[in-house]
Amino acid sequence: MSAHHHVQPPATTPDDDADLARWDDDGAPPAHPRSSPHLWLRVGAELGDRLVALSGRQDLLVTCRPGTRSGAPAAFFPALGEVEFDAGLFAPLKPHEIHPRIVGDEERYPAAWGVFVHEAAHAAHSVWTAPAGANPRVVEAALLLEESRVEGAHLITRPTDRTYLRTSARTLVMPDIAHPTLQGIEHTAAVAALVLGRRDVGILDASETRAVADLCERVLGANLLATLTGIWTAAHQCADHDATTMLVHAQEWCDALDTAAPALPVPENLTDLLSGAVGVVLDSTAATDAADLAAQAAAANAMAAQSKARAQDRAERADQRRKAAATAKSVFNARGTTVAPDGTPAPYGNPVTGTRRPTAAEQSAAARLSRALRAAAYRERTEERTTSPTPPGRLNMRAALARDAQRAAGSVPTAEPFTHTRRRNTPTPPLRVGIAVDVSGSMRAACAPVASAAWIVARAAALTDPDSLTATIAYDRHLTALTRPTHRAPERVTTFAANGGHHNLGDAIDALDHGLELSRPGAGRLLVIVTDAHYGSDETAQAVTRVKQLTTADCAVLQLTLTAKSRHLPGTTLLHLPQPSSAPAAIATAATDAIRRTR
Repeated sequence: MSAHHHVQPPATTPDDDADLARWDDDGAPPAHPRSSPHLWLRVGAELGDRLVALSGRQDLLVTCRPGTRSGAPAAFFPALGEVEFDAGLFAPLKPHEIHPRIVGDEERYPAAWGVFVHEAAHAAHSVWTAPAGANPRVVEAALLLEESRVEGAHLITRPTDRTYLRTSARTLVMPDIAHPTLQGIEHTAAVAALVLGRRDVGILDASETRAVADLCERVLGANLLATLTGIWTAAHQCADHDATTMLVHAQEWCDALDTAAPALPVPENLTDLLSGAVGVVLDSTAATDAADLAAQAAAANAMAAQSKARAQDRAERADQRRKAAATAKSVFNARGTTVAPDGTPAPYGNPVTGTRRPTAAEQSAAARLSRALRAAAYRERTEERTTSPTPPGRLNMRAALARDAQRAAGSVPTAEPFTHTRRRNTPTPPLRVGIAVDVSGSMRAACAPVASAAWIVARAAALTDPDSLTATIAYDRHLTALTRPTHRAPERVTTFAANGGHHNLGDAIDALDHGLELSRPGAGRLLVIVTDAHYGSDETAQAVTRVKQLTTADCAVLQLTLTAKSRHLPGTTLLHLPQPSSAPAAIATAATDAIRRTR
């Protein structure tokens, strides 16, 4: 049985200042102990505020001081409506370091908070009172059964307090075992009720309490232990106000012990055996809780790392969008100048050699591509048919007859004889085509066909849909806009030469992506890269990153190569053109496929 009950009868409060001594030599003020009782008044008041949520009662007072009147770490006085709490449970924290009113502060002192939750469970559920003249031994047994019953009832309404109740078991149970008020078989039965009872209400795990269960079975016997288990299990189902049933279970407890005790031998070192078994249980629960805390900390750290990575990724994407906007603004300038990677005008390196009038073949190709784009963009009207019991709509005679039959039969009509068809036009998607052409020295053969293809695609897109946009950028180390993202069809073909060195495809893709909104759905989107891809590792990595972003956004990316020694950029659809003059047709086919796939 426990050395101290956690539900106490009325008691008087001693004067907390009576033991303070004054100096005898000079009449100085009294010497305060290191932890003066009045410093804990605020802590007790804040615990009282939290007790309202824990117990559901607003008529309780919490007193917190060094030491308690009952001698227990904490106790509940039903007659006084008071919970007393030993300030020593907060050690090594000082009063000014403890702020229970702040939700979450309890994580800094889980053992003290677990004891407080246990007393809150008593305050909420230990509301029955023993009648006058009740057998004191039976009342003692009832209070023993009450320990696990109130914790089980508390878990029903506040399951998240299980961790703290597990911690409180280490603080409350071990002193009760080491300093028993009962001996022999009754002591063993009390240990079973305190430990195994908490197991059966879900506070402790069966694997953690195996040492106590095995020892109790060896001392009490399997039959008596099963009887006692049935008694505390029945007590767990008892209502809070049902004193009669609790005392009945307590009487059954006493009768079972009285009947079996004479035939059971008591080991000489029973107290030591029980203390050792309970110590194993408490060590096991401490290890389990530590592992759970470590797992929770690891999960929290992982979530924090993921959140930080997501935030960093969002910041990098936002920075990339700002840089892409700045690049697009500098490249698609009104003067047609070449810009350096930092966006400043380049003093040399402009590949544009002039402009010319489109040939008849180019004009014919633009017209054919425009017709093909219109056909690919065409969407059939959608039809939506609905039925209703009343007009408007076309009358379905079969449904009308079925409705009349339902009425004649006296049932509620469910047939809907009127059918209405709603036809809606599906808007044709616009086209977005960006062309990035490599103008390094190895790409001279692509200049003429790509210049022709850029004009044909831009002309056809403008003739197909006023919302369609195209743009072409020539890139080496610098960037030059050959055609700009405007809704007007170009009048002349811009010619250019390939005499540059190095490559800057990453910035070219950024400019085209921002200028044409290639990452935004709702249009037929295509990026054409005309290059042999003989890049350095850094240039390739930057280009592949941009290509992956576009393909993730469902933008088609086509790489056109003119030589067999060309390399493939990962993520692109590679198309090798032995004849450079076939580049315009290949680009036109890819644009048609892109707009046809748009939904």
